[in-house]
Amino acid sequence: MSKERMYQTVLSPLVTEKATALSDKNQVVFKVAIDATKPQIRAAIEGLFGVKVLAVNTLVMKGKTKKFRGRNGRRSDWKKAMVRLAEGQSIDLTTGLA
Repeated sequence: MSKERMYQTVLSPLVTEKATALSDKNQVVFKVAIDATKPQIRAAIEGLFGVKVLAVNTLVMKGKTKKFRGRNGRRSDWKKAMVRLAEGQSIDLTTGLA
């Protein structure tokens, strides 16, 4: 997998209360491309961060219906990936990628 495709697969880390609680279980949460598969996500995380991935769990977050200028609109669906890392591995989300 090319470096460019890895960056297109993993869009951003998610930093929420629930995601922070998962870090106790050696898991990290990312927003990923809607068409990304679990093997692609695993390869991208291992390639970008240099860690060993044990498991990848994904779910599609459905977009909310919101009003925009008095009309009903809908936000886009997006995919979330919870990545479990091997024992002793970690990803520091505060630093940027090289």
